[in-house]
Amino acid sequence: MGSNPAAVSFLTNLARAALGLGAAASVVNASMYNVDGGQRAVIFDRVRGVLDQTADEGTHFLIPWLQKPFIYDIRIKPHTFSSVSGTKDLQMVNLTLRVLSKPKVDKLPEIFQRLGLEYDEKVLPSIGNEVLKAVVAQFNADQLLTERPQVSALVRNALTERARDFNIELADVAITHLSYGAEFSKAVELKQVAQQEAERSKYIVAKADQERRASIIRAEGESEAAKLISEATARAGMGLIELRRIEASREIAATLARSPNVAYLPGGQNMLLALNPSRP
Repeated sequence: MGSNPAAVSFLTNLARAALGLGAAASVVNASMYNVDGGQRAVIFDRVRGVLDQTADEGTHFLIPWLQKPFIYDIRIKPHTFSSVSGTKDLQMVNLTLRVLSKPKVDKLPEIFQRLGLEYDEKVLPSIGNEVLKAVVAQFNADQLLTERPQVSALVRNALTERARDFNIELADVAITHLSYGAEFSKAVELKQVAQQEAERSKYIVAKADQERRASIIRAEGESEAAKLISEATARAGMGLIELRRIEASREIAATLARSPNVAYLPGGQNMLLALNPSRP
């Protein structure tokens, strides 16, 4: 019984020490924060406001409750957004833009004050659509394909300039998708069909012209041949014509002789004899 007060006192002191250590550990833990690789911290002070100096990577100390860190990722991040824009010839075009961006590290306190943590989601889609509509309006629908490098360069330069106003750096800007509306696609298809029909008509006209020239050449050849035959006949008489007639008859006889469907019958009145031997 005499040892109970000492034990109670010991346990009480131990509990107080543990409570003190826990409180001290909580205070120390609340006074420290970590900044991982590829990040920066902006410190908000309840007395002085947003501090101009950002915290680099590593472990840092702050005043609990009075100060609070806000972590920013300063690595390059991709963003993709789409826009429906009108061309110079009043055609609607669907474009998809991919942007690689990161914040300016020395301007992080200003970005926090103006835009907050999700600065890129607030800024890039709006200025991207604005730039796309302004650039696409300078070209006709077909020029977006034939002059795509120039279109991409204009979009990149204009978007980089606009993003600089919000302290955002762009590492790359690219048009990843481009498609036209249904009406324009149908018009392009009809134009292709018309071009094919025009090419076919040109081919038919060229073919007819070649046939006409061939007919003229053939007629000139026949006329020249007739002239030569006429001159030869005038000089040698009808002998040449008889020779051609004999040659033609020989070719006809040779052709008939090779044909199995040709039969020869005797000439004169005797060809009907013995056809009906039963009659007197």
